[in-house]
Amino acid sequence: MTEISPPKGRGALARREARLAWGLLFPTITIVALVVIIPLLAIFWISVKPVQLGDLRPAETRLRVSLRDRGEVAQLEYRVMNPSRTAELHGAGFTDTLPEGVTLTGDLPQGCALSGQTVTCDFGTLAPGYNERFRIDAQITGDPKTAEQAVRDAEPVVRGKADNVLTDSTFTLENFRKLFDSGEFWGVFGVTVFYTVFGTLGALVVGLFAAMLLNKSFKGQGILRGLYLFPYVAPVIAVAFTWITLFDPFSGSANALLVQMGVSQGAINFFGQKPLALIMVTLFEVWRYFPLSFLFILARMQSIDTDMYEAADMDGASPFQKFWYLSLPQLLGILSVLFLLRFIWTFNKFDDIFLLTGGNAGTRTLTVNVYEQAFAISNIGAGAAVAVVVFGCLLIFSAFFFRMISREEGL
Repeated sequence: MTEISPPKGRGALARREARLAWGLLFPTITIVALVVIIPLLAIFWISVKPVQLGDLRPAETRLRVSLRDRGEVAQLEYRVMNPSRTAELHGAGFTDTLPEGVTLTGDLPQGCALSGQTVTCDFGTLAPGYNERFRIDAQITGDPKTAEQAVRDAEPVVRGKADNVLTDSTFTLENFRKLFDSGEFWGVFGVTVFYTVFGTLGALVVGLFAAMLLNKSFKGQGILRGLYLFPYVAPVIAVAFTWITLFDPFSGSANALLVQMGVSQGAINFFGQKPLALIMVTLFEVWRYFPLSFLFILARMQSIDTDMYEAADMDGASPFQKFWYLSLPQLLGILSVLFLLRFIWTFNKFDDIFLLTGGNAGTRTLTVNVYEQAFAISNIGAGAAVAVVVFGCLLIFSAFFFRMISREEGL
C-alpha cells in the first residue's frame, strides 16, 4: 500500500500562520503585561520591603535660592534639604552662577567657595531630614527687583546620591509576620468571607427571582426592567449617601417608621453597631449588584426551548418541578460563571464599605485593611502584604472552583 505524504510546504505555511498569530497577539499581551502583570509584580516586591509612606520621599539635594534687598545690605539665602526621613544623602552639594550685578560680600558657609560669579558648595553626607539655611551678605548693583528675579530664574546644579529603599537589596518578611501575628487579622478575614459569600449568594438568588418574575411578557415589562437596573447604574456615592440618610438613627425615615409601627422602642444605629452594620453592608451589596445577575439569568432563560415546558405541563408538573428539573439545570452554567465573577469582585470590594461605615463597627474587610495599613498608618509594605494575601485567597478559591467545575463536568 502506497503511503500518501503530506503536501510540501504545509509546515512552512503553518509556521508563517503561527508567527502572524503571535504578531497579532503581541499588542494585547503587551497591554495586559503593562496593566496587570507589572503592577502585580510591584505589589509583591513592595510587600517584602521595609517601606513606610515617608520613605517614598526621594533622598535628593533640594536647593532653594532667594535674594532679599534690605536697604544698604542684601542677603543671598541658600536652603539645603534632604527630604528623606530614613536615607542618608552622599556627595551632596551644588554649583550656582550668580547673575551680573550681584556681588557676595559676606563669609561663605563651610565647604563653599567662590570663583568669579560661581558659588560651589560640597556638604559631604546629609543626614535624613537635613534642613539648613545659609545667609550670605551681598551687594546689588542696579535694580534690586531685576537682580532678585534673575536669582530666582537661575538653575543651580545640585549633586547627591542615595540608596532607594524600593530598589536596594533589603528584603524582609516582617510585614507578613506582623500581619498574621496580629489578633485582628483573622477577625478581618472572617468579616471578608461573610461579606463575600452572603453578598454573592444573595445577589444571585435575588437576581434569579427577578429574572423569573420578568421572564413572561406583560404590559409595562420594559419600565420594570429599567427600575430593576437602577441600583447597578446609579453612582455608588449617591446610593450610599441615600442609604446612610435613610437609616440614620436620628433623622432617618426607616427609624421613624419602625418607632411609629411599634417595632422598635427607640432609634437603631444600623451602620454603627455590631453585628447589624455588617448585615446592612451585605444587604447593600445584594441590593446594588443583583441587577447584573438578573440580566444574565434572564437572557439565558429566554434562550431555553419552551417545548419541554409544554410537555411538562401535559404531564402535570408543578411550577416548582418545572423550575427544579428543567430551568435550573439549564441555568447552572451561567450561575457558575456569575458566582465566580461576583465572588472575586465582592472579595475585592472597597468603595461600598468605605462609604457606608469606613470599616468601623465590625465591617473592616481585607481591602479596607489595605487602605488603612498603607495610608492611615503610612505602612506601604504592610498594605502591600495584605494585598498579596487577598491575591492568594482569590487564587486558591479560583483553583478550587475550577477543579469542582471540571469534576462536575466529568461526571
